[in-house]
Parts: sequence; C-alpha cells; structure tokens
Amino acid sequence: MHIPDGYLSPSTCAVMYAGAAPFWWVALRRLKHAFNARMIPLLSLMSAFCFVIMMFNLPLPGGTTGHAVGMGIASILLGPWASILAISIALLVQALFFGDGGLTTYGANCFNMAIVGSLAAYGVYRVLSGKMPVTSPRRVAAAAAAGYVGINLSALCAAIEFGIQPALFHDGKGPLYAPYPLSIAIPAMLAGHLTFAGIAELVISGGLVGYLQRVDPGILQRTAPGADERTAGTEAGGLRWLWIGLAAMMLATPLGLLAAGSAWGEWRAGDFKNPEMRKEMAAASHNIAPPEHAPAGFEKLSSIWTAPMPDYAPPFLKSEQLGYICSAMFGAGLLILGWRLLGWLAGLLDRRKHPEAARPQ
Repeated sequence: MHIPDGYLSPSTCAVMYAGAAPFWWVALRRLKHAFNARMIPLLSLMSAFCFVIMMFNLPLPGGTTGHAVGMGIASILLGPWASILAISIALLVQALFFGDGGLTTYGANCFNMAIVGSLAAYGVYRVLSGKMPVTSPRRVAAAAAAGYVGINLSALCAAIEFGIQPALFHDGKGPLYAPYPLSIAIPAMLAGHLTFAGIAELVISGGLVGYLQRVDPGILQRTAPGADERTAGTEAGGLRWLWIGLAAMMLATPLGLLAAGSAWGEWRAGDFKNPEMRKEMAAASHNIAPPEHAPAGFEKLSSIWTAPMPDYAPPFLKSEQLGYICSAMFGAGLLILGWRLLGWLAGLLDRRKHPEAARPQ
C-alpha cells in the first residue's frame, strides 16, 4: 500500500499533500493539549509498532504481498489525531531511510493510511463500542471491525489514486504514471486487503484490545466516552509488556521475508522489462499485461530519491535476515528517540512560557 515515487503524477502528489496538510495541522493543534510525560511513551510505542508491523509481508491473491498497518489499535489507544501523527512519522522514516513509499507520494501515503485509516477506524470503534465499559467484550469486536474497515478504506483510496492516472495522464505511447485503470486497480488492491491483510489488521486490533482489557484497562480509557483526553493515564504494567512485545516483533521480522512477490503497484522501473516480473504483474492484474516499457513519467520520478537502506537491506550486511532485524531496530529506535526528543522540547517550551509552574512550591 506504500505508493512509490513515479506512480502518481506531480499534480496528483501536490493535491494529496494539500489534502493531508489540514489534517496534520489539526492533529498538531490537538496533540499540544495532550503532549505530556504520560502520552509520549505511548506515542513512541505505537509509532514504532506501526513501523515494525508493516515489515511483516503477507502473501496475497495473485502472487502479490501486503501487510497490516496498525491504524486500528493506534487510533484506539491514542485517539485519531495522535494516531495520524504517529503513523505519518513512521511512514516518513520508511520513505527516507528504506525506500518504502516515495517522497513525492508521501502525502498520498499519509492521507491513505494515517489519515483515512485512523479516522475511519476510530469512528467505527466509537460507534460500535458505544458507552460500554472498557472491559466489555463488545469493545474487542468493535476494535476488530475498526481495524478491518480502516485498512480496507485505505487500500480503496490508494487504488483510486492508482486507477485515475491512466485516464488523466498519458501521451501518444500510453500512460505516463501508474499503468492500470480503475477497473483493474480497485479489484487488485481490495482482493488482498479484504482477505489476508484485512484479517491481520482485525486480529491485531481486537487481540490487543482484549489483552489490554485484562492487564491494563486504563490505557483504553483515553478513547472511551467521557474520558478526559488530557488527564486519562496509563499504568506501567500494560505498557511494559507492550514494549517487550515490540522487541520480540523486531527479532521476528525476518518472517516478513517469507512472503514471495511484490506488493501490487510497487514494481520498479526495471520490472517492466523483466519477463518474470511481467508475468507476475499480469497475473495480479486480471491477466492484463503491463506496458512493454516503464511509463515515461514514472521512470523520471522513480529515481528522485535513493534510500540509504533500500528494502530494509543495509548494504554493509550480507545476511538478509540480519539486515531486516537491524533495519527494524534502527527504524523503531529512531522513532522512539524522535518522540522522546519532541516530548523534551515541548516540556522545555512549556517551562519557558510558564516559569512559575516549574518553581518548587
């Protein structure tokens, strides 16, 4: 679901950045009221969790791969606005350091996964859970449905963005960017997300809510009706085990290498000339062969940025599995440190604005 550079026209990318910007602005404004010592650990944890979970590729119909995103559980634990920022920062680290998603398409990827996914998942969770207690089994079902709906709406948005490109941007030789129309892009994207990727998101969201109901229901209180967003806190116990789970996930990331094939719409420019890759692309696209050459606009934009560790494979490591683990640790560590730094800076600014509050009584 990470749209690489070249698949969307510059004008489409500009529109998607413009569409994402208001949500980022509102999220930043909202987060200022909850940016405290209790919130930062949870923000850093969920941002790193979403980063790592997206490294676990799943085999999808048609020989392609996909992944969960974590927007369901992120929006439930953080609220939709904090979830938007947590996932957006994770997507930025993926694009900059690992080439997972493009820089020109960063706005589109954030709009699809961080914004639409978070808002949709949170809305479904709140509607289905109603005013039930945080320990109610109904909240587990609501969380599962939230994750499933969120990831599929995200996939639908990406499919529409792919599918409108051939109709809007083409020359005498064919499409300039993404080559497949809506009639192919939408079924191809949703086939995998309505099944395997959607089920993975469902299980993660519902499973983690059920777990937290038993060990630390206070974490769930933030997004329960009537909770005070600024003061509802968490207990150390639940967070401690979530941190341990995140560490275990990092060590298990090589399992994501077992799924063969590329994600639909994430092929490289050279794949259009590769006979084996052309077969894979056609098989995943209703047996419609791709263009014989990479679209002209796609080829120009696809090389706009070269990530230092493309495909989560640090060039100084020969072992693919070890490289994947190190990439997970580097990316998650960078996110955790980044959020901690932001929390420290926010506290510093707050003390300068209100020095009387920092003086001992």
